[in-house]
Amino acid sequence: MTRSRVVLLIAIVAAIAAFFALDLGRFFSLAFIKDQQAAIAAFYDANPLATALGFVGVYVAVTALSLPGAAILTLAAGAIFGVVIGTVLASIASTTGATLAFLIARFLLRDTVQAKYGKRLEAINRGVEKDGAFYLFGLRLVPAFPFFVINLAMGLTPIRTVTYAVVSWAGMLAGTVVYVNAGTQLSQISSLGDIASPGLIGSFVLLGIFPLIAKKLMDWIKARRVYKGWDKPKSFDRNLVVIGGGAAGLVSAYIGAVTRAKVTLIEQHKMGGDCLNFGCVPSKAILKSAKLLSQIARSQEFGIRDASATVEFADIMERVQRVIRDIEPHDSVERYEGMGVEVIQGRATITSPWTVEVDGRVLTTRSIIIAAGAEPLVPPIPGLDQVEYLTSDTVWNLRELPERLLVLGGGPIGCELSQAFSRLGARVTQVEMAERIMGREDPEVCDAVAERFRREGIDVRTGHRGKAVEIVDGQPQLVVETPEGDEQRIAFDRVLLALGRKARLTGYGLKTLGIETDRTIVADDFLRTKYPNIFVAGDVAGPYQFTHTASHMAWYAAVNALFGQFKRFRVDYSVVPWATFTDPEVAHVGHNETSAKEAGVAYEVTTYGIDDLDRAIADSEAHGFVKVLTVPGKDKILGVTIVGEHAAELLAEYTLAMRHGLGLNKIMGTIHVYPTLSEANKYAAGQWKNAHKPEGVLRWVERFHDWRRKGGGGDRPSVGEIQARGDAH
Repeated sequence: MTRSRVVLLIAIVAAIAAFFALDLGRFFSLAFIKDQQAAIAAFYDANPLATALGFVGVYVAVTALSLPGAAILTLAAGAIFGVVIGTVLASIASTTGATLAFLIARFLLRDTVQAKYGKRLEAINRGVEKDGAFYLFGLRLVPAFPFFVINLAMGLTPIRTVTYAVVSWAGMLAGTVVYVNAGTQLSQISSLGDIASPGLIGSFVLLGIFPLIAKKLMDWIKARRVYKGWDKPKSFDRNLVVIGGGAAGLVSAYIGAVTRAKVTLIEQHKMGGDCLNFGCVPSKAILKSAKLLSQIARSQEFGIRDASATVEFADIMERVQRVIRDIEPHDSVERYEGMGVEVIQGRATITSPWTVEVDGRVLTTRSIIIAAGAEPLVPPIPGLDQVEYLTSDTVWNLRELPERLLVLGGGPIGCELSQAFSRLGARVTQVEMAERIMGREDPEVCDAVAERFRREGIDVRTGHRGKAVEIVDGQPQLVVETPEGDEQRIAFDRVLLALGRKARLTGYGLKTLGIETDRTIVADDFLRTKYPNIFVAGDVAGPYQFTHTASHMAWYAAVNALFGQFKRFRVDYSVVPWATFTDPEVAHVGHNETSAKEAGVAYEVTTYGIDDLDRAIADSEAHGFVKVLTVPGKDKILGVTIVGEHAAELLAEYTLAMRHGLGLNKIMGTIHVYPTLSEANKYAAGQWKNAHKPEGVLRWVERFHDWRRKGGGGDRPSVGEIQARGDAH
């Protein structure tokens, strides 16, 4: 805490302590005001300006320090100044004092609270930024709600000071008038209950609810405006139509079926979407085969003098297809039809907010979920169209291993496939425009993977920008610009584009409906598009292009689509894990150092080297590390990066801990099976604990043990005895 904050805090604490120590509250009682009414009135007649200024000053001080007495002072305003002047003075004073209390809370506490609980407060902050004035006005209209709590709580939010002051004045005005008017009849009031009757409180509560009702009304008006020009069917054949049979679409349809809604799922290509057919499943299948070959090449490390393998690339690619076929039943038409979902193979077009057309058939539905997925990004490199380039969708059609494979892209897809094809025998050159491959990870993580790649013979070229593809003597070449600005040429037999994926935004009616897009479909926190009954989920919506986040989003989209008229849920991205399945594996959840620095989040780092782990040594996989970011001085986990064997599996424990607020002490206190790789998590927690051991306490414990060794008597020595023995040293 800065010096200015400390000084202000001391001054406030001193003022509040003095208020109670000197019993100043007696001057803010109804009895005191009634007893002194005549004297105060006489002083006011003689000194009107001084009385008004003194009254405002006292009122501001009381409210700014959140002291009791504001209600009594409002009554006094009426008794002393009358309705008009009293209302003006009390309104000015209460608004000024409330704003000062707001600013004090903001100055003293907001940065600390937002730094500590920023993730949890994200939804509240967004809500306040968007509708804070509505909620504040409603709270101000209800005198039963302590106004000092509102002042302090709102100071921790991002609401603008001017907005806070103006809305507070408007919200408190009605109550101020009531109390000031009652103060003009002070002699007839024996307690605040005479003013704040249940009926009056009830009226204010209704006024407080009014802004919320008004907001609902505004939402209804906006919806009417959005739907203007569209003919809404009088009835619907379905509760939900889902466009896309990938992870997001399948989960959405599943939730609809489980809740007994009538659901139609439309897929124009293959059930299972990109993950099953072109992404997660085939890539992991080829990675497994490639890893087995790498282990055979390392056979002597395992005590095997000689081991070899005969590899037919076509056989490996056939195995990939076999794995896909084995998993297909999980995502099949038959399975979903068995759940009660109507599955239609065809191309969907949204023709109105409530109708979807499939091959000439018109479906009516209350809600629509767009889960159209993503497709490979093809860069605008001149001459690229001269070659038959591969993408993460088409690479699985290969049956002959390219002798020289050029991989464009250093992200997860590019890294995984570069290593897989290299281990299968191709000469791989990987070109990445950025300074590092796997650029979202910390530098030492990127370096660990790049170093392994180079040891395995992959030509990793970072900082190289592809400029053009040229055919020279029938040989395709990529012209690149080096970090130094020079030009180089890289010859290749096949080129794989692994530059990421872009959302599918065309071909199903977004433009016709005027649904806004910006790289993805624009949606709110509830995954609604501009039409409140049309939702999005998965890669088409972002912000993460992972199968597990697509499934996660699908829950929110489906529940909001089916039950949003009763209760809506904001999608929660607070704890999102991901992994890149290279060797070594890289897994990540929450902040790493790179993202924490960008976000201005304070942290400390604990790193445990897996090369020290018994099971990793036994498996000849003694490499990598667990890197944990925590709140400085505390065991609260901000983020974890794991590099090493089965890193993605090890990450699950940290993901669970972060999701449910468990710290490193809880992980350290959990029994882990020996010998396992998961012990790395416990040892990382132990390393943090060791760095935070209570040195002062341990010095006393050392003295205690020393005293016991040297003949200290009794089973229960006193503190004084330990102190005396320690002082003797």
